[in-house]
Amino acid sequence: MSVAACLLLYGFAVAVLAPRLLQRVTHAGAAPRVALIAWLASMASTVAAWSAATILLLMDLVSHGISTAPKRFLDTCVTHLHDASVGRYGTPVQAGLLLLAGFVALAAGVLGLRLAKSLLRARRSTLEHAQLTRMAGRQHPELDAVVLEVDEPAAYCVAGKPHTIVLSRAVLAALPDDHLDAVLSHERAHLAGRHHLLLAGTRGLAAVLPRLTLFTIGATEVARLLEMLADDAAARIHGRGTVLHALRTLSGMKAGPAGALGAAEVALAARMQRLSTPTAPAARTRARLGLTAAAATATLAPLASVLTAALGIALCTPFSG
Repeated sequence: MSVAACLLLYGFAVAVLAPRLLQRVTHAGAAPRVALIAWLASMASTVAAWSAATILLLMDLVSHGISTAPKRFLDTCVTHLHDASVGRYGTPVQAGLLLLAGFVALAAGVLGLRLAKSLLRARRSTLEHAQLTRMAGRQHPELDAVVLEVDEPAAYCVAGKPHTIVLSRAVLAALPDDHLDAVLSHERAHLAGRHHLLLAGTRGLAAVLPRLTLFTIGATEVARLLEMLADDAAARIHGRGTVLHALRTLSGMKAGPAGALGAAEVALAARMQRLSTPTAPAARTRARLGLTAAAATATLAPLASVLTAALGIALCTPFSG
């Protein structure tokens, strides 16, 4: 049970501290790939820690709830909880604790179900939109994109079977060939990197846990970093200046559907500033080192908690004999 307690505390610590710290380091976009890993590691490790803690608590309560064996050695920070679970404080307290455990399990199940429904709903929406777009637009074989005959500028990609890049007639008219190629490279980078899966997962967590800034801010930051990664992919092919001018032309265009990844829909001002003023190599290196340390800590801390507790090393307070 000490492992579960420590995992719960770890999850709450990350949920409270990580958003502000990561946002401060990743705001400039100096190392977007490492920043993305740090955000995803923090969110995933928090969910994993809370899930593992819930399972461990339930297993302990079920296995010891009706036990009459002598009390085993436990950390002092969870002694009273264990005493209650084995009935040392009376049957009503024990029953109440088991009822609370059942409620926690039910709440976790409901959150998991809501997350699954959110992901399935997002997938269904994107698939339907991709299908409707291919029906309403015309396939442009040279661009490998679907062109909509509308006068409003639009450029985005939608995951589907197959994936679809959507452009409007207004975008074709507004962008010269090199700028259009940069926009297409941006969208292809999204599809090749399966960015829609990361976006759906983080937005799903933000929807089911709207009061936790780790997930709400994290979803926004992940979307921003994914756009920066796609910008970098396009810039490696066409140059930063070309991508910058293309974004300026597309600024203010109509947003795509939910779940779509548009070239000029997310954090446009910050991305344009980043393209026009590249980060100094020294600052980029410092950002990478700091974010790598943060990602490693978020990933390894829960595992270290389990391993050290399993080896008998007290993480909450020393073992009592």
